[in-house]
Amino acid sequence: MRLFKRETYLRKIRGFYDADDIIKVITGVRRCGKSSLMETIATEIRNNGVSEKNIIYIDLDKRGFKSVKTADALEKIIDERGSAKGLKYLFIDEIQNVDGFEELINGYRTDGDWSIFITGSNSYLLSGELVTKLTGRYLEFEMFPLSFGEYEDMKKFYKKPVDTNPQIELTNYILESGFPRTIFLDNTADKRRYVQGVINEIFEKDIRKRVKIRKKETFEIVRRYIINNFGATTNVKNICETLKNNGYEINRPTISRYIKALVDAKILYECPRFDMKSKRSLSGEKKYYLSDLGFYYAENTDNRVNYGPTLENMLYVYACAHDCSVSVGRIGKLECDFIIRNQEMDYSYVQVAYTIALSEETENREYRPLEMIKDNYPKYVMTTDYLLQKRNGIKHVNIIKFMQEDQGF
Repeated sequence: MRLFKRETYLRKIRGFYDADDIIKVITGVRRCGKSSLMETIATEIRNNGVSEKNIIYIDLDKRGFKSVKTADALEKIIDERGSAKGLKYLFIDEIQNVDGFEELINGYRTDGDWSIFITGSNSYLLSGELVTKLTGRYLEFEMFPLSFGEYEDMKKFYKKPVDTNPQIELTNYILESGFPRTIFLDNTADKRRYVQGVINEIFEKDIRKRVKIRKKETFEIVRRYIINNFGATTNVKNICETLKNNGYEINRPTISRYIKALVDAKILYECPRFDMKSKRSLSGEKKYYLSDLGFYYAENTDNRVNYGPTLENMLYVYACAHDCSVSVGRIGKLECDFIIRNQEMDYSYVQVAYTIALSEETENREYRPLEMIKDNYPKYVMTTDYLLQKRNGIKHVNIIKFMQEDQGF
């Protein structure tokens, strides 16, 4: 089957295809498409004229490789397949299955003539072992599930039906999730069942093995609480008090540990809050966004979409996928949904809402925080409206079109 090209990520990595001094580490929540991205890279390298003998591809989750658990066993397989002369391209999928892989992989990097690409379980790849042993010798390329634009493009690529009404298609995307495999499932129930399976897989393979969870029921309560309140300002103290008021005995350190486990597994992303007057981060006050909205909608029977936090979540992930740093801005008593800094260190200020067409009060609520910001960086109000407003140099942008066209900040 032809693979859909995830250009958002491929264009970041292409400049390093031939780099034998840097290990390319592809991370992201399980089932977001890391393996397919690596296969796409291998295909592009073949199409550039590289001999098949110089491409070594090892998927440690596949039959024939599942017994490979030690660095010595992996080294034997690599050496058997990597005898060609010249630059060799080594791809290893699910490398966390091998104990002590870091020193082995770094050894091949030191030898030269090896361009190395690896993927694996996030909670392991982001742990201290990788950082300590490979510091300065690897680059992390973080992937996310499909953005809305990618979701539409992938459906067209595989000749799946796409609704001609962008707002209906947006709702389909929100309810079905951005996990690529769901594109090939024909009904919403199957798509939700698949996402629930992903949740269970992450718990069993990424969380339970690395975090001591004495009471799975308590962990599930914390997980559901934080996921059900995505996009809301929260802190550990408030979560602890809310759960205790509902009859659950749990302390703050345990809640913090469980949240960290969800962040390490890349189910959650932590968005800090920033006071624009004092120019300081606000400790304790954070928002949490989901790597994929399916983590919420797959486990909630209510199909009504709360577009406020949902659109915020979509834009947050979109900005992160484009290598931007994101925080929530506070301006006195008002709040700016996002302060976004791109790779060129330029800023954008963004307010997100479903519509501002309902009333003048709604319009004022979205524009007022941006009007209080006195610098000259771009300011956006992003909505699903197609009739766009002009006000004080602030850009009113249709968020659906913005994502469809893969626009940057």
